[in-house]
Amino acid sequence: MFLPGQSHFTTGDARGFAAVDTWVFDLDNTLYPSDARVWPQVDERITLYVMRLFGLDGLSARALQKYFYHRYGTTLKALMVEEGVDPHDFLDFAHDIDHSTISLDAALGDAIERLPGRKLILTNGSRRHAENVAAKLGILDHFEDVFDIAAADFVPKPERSTYLRFLERHGVDPERSALFEDIARNLVVPHDLGMATVLVVPRVIDPYREAFEQEAVRETHIDHITSDLAAFLETCVLPAAGTS
Repeated sequence: MFLPGQSHFTTGDARGFAAVDTWVFDLDNTLYPSDARVWPQVDERITLYVMRLFGLDGLSARALQKYFYHRYGTTLKALMVEEGVDPHDFLDFAHDIDHSTISLDAALGDAIERLPGRKLILTNGSRRHAENVAAKLGILDHFEDVFDIAAADFVPKPERSTYLRFLERHGVDPERSALFEDIARNLVVPHDLGMATVLVVPRVIDPYREAFEQEAVRETHIDHITSDLAAFLETCVLPAAGTS
């Protein structure tokens, strides 16, 4: 993904962080590394939900789940539209995971704490899931609030309406904010709205995720790329934001 020894990349005309006063973070695969094994558990729970709902075997359920994901953006949206599934029931089931695999991340917590201004989580998951994971990472207390899929009226990123709803609800000026996100397509609208964008990619390919979700895409809507969020905040963001 990067040149040997490289963990960060910044485009030549990248938006900086000097004027940023609101820091927005996606949750899954952004605030924790792949070896925390959070997302594989959630993904497996979603497959199990599809198996039970449709009476399918594992392979068939997995194929249907991925079809839903590519067509609707999330499996939940597909099941709400096509099957009238209760979203709260789905989310409670999908996020019923083992959190013991998540380790305290002191370096990340220290860096987020020192960011000047407000900090918010923007996730396609549930508030409960975000709070549980952030608490295990030791970073929950640094965040003002969580904007989850329910707050988005169950319309997932990358829909433009979701970002607009988030910005309005929390009174965020997009031109004074930065978004950290692990999926490149989820940064198109935020960049168009004026946000500084940071793509967080895994240090090694995660076999539990699709290739496009992990690609270090160098496109105009991505200002920065990193495979080490804590180090990026420490070395690239905090100095630029006038904080040491």
